[in-house]
Amino acid sequence: MHTDKVRFAVLAALLLVTASTLAHEGHSGGLKANESPDVAPSFDIVHAKVSVKDNRAHFHMASRGAAGSEKPQAQGQLGGSEVYSYVWPTTIGPEAVGFAANSGILALAVTIHPDFDDTPLFDENRDNNTENDGDTWHSHWVVLAPDPKCGDNNLGVVDIPEGATPPLPATWPGLPLLIDSPGWQPVFGDHSVDVHLAFNKTIDLDNSRYDGVTAALRVNESIHAPLLCVENVFDTASGDLSLPADIERH
Repeated sequence: MHTDKVRFAVLAALLLVTASTLAHEGHSGGLKANESPDVAPSFDIVHAKVSVKDNRAHFHMASRGAAGSEKPQAQGQLGGSEVYSYVWPTTIGPEAVGFAANSGILALAVTIHPDFDDTPLFDENRDNNTENDGDTWHSHWVVLAPDPKCGDNNLGVVDIPEGATPPLPATWPGLPLLIDSPGWQPVFGDHSVDVHLAFNKTIDLDNSRYDGVTAALRVNESIHAPLLCVENVFDTASGDLSLPADIERH
């Protein structure tokens, strides 16, 4: 019995050390941020990182609280509805994923919004209905740009003007926005969100930079022009949205 207790204690200690080591390695490099007591714990960024190996990229964000534990209240309609998001703005050219060059800031966003579904090709909640998945966390590429119609934050997802036919990714969801729904599934841990994805091998990601942001966006009551604005920035990894961190190459 005594031997079993000793073995159990040793095993528990090893597991604790292993977990601590993995957590430390997961937070190595990238952007480390101070805790912000005024920010909701699930959106309080403590670490953000983007790394690339060959044509595969890993987007990582860690929060003080349980990442992904909060979602917006349903409004019952598209106009005025809210979107919660974990976002990695980058200096990667939008053409890397199928948008026009110089059309804005390309960002990977992990979002949730219970009032609409913008991933028509995918069934995230696995109920055999591809049109009711907005209240499940999912990923997008979005192109962001300043927009004075978006209020104090002056930032929104770029609209597609009526009648315009800009270059768009094959998995564009049909909204009049520079948005893509590529189906890269986010994975949430106790205090983290991670997205693994692939790029075209011809895309040069060297010398690209990024930041980490948590934010709420809102669909304009008019539904278009603008359609989706950044309403509230909860936290930024850099503190000033300067996109200071280099994408790490492995």
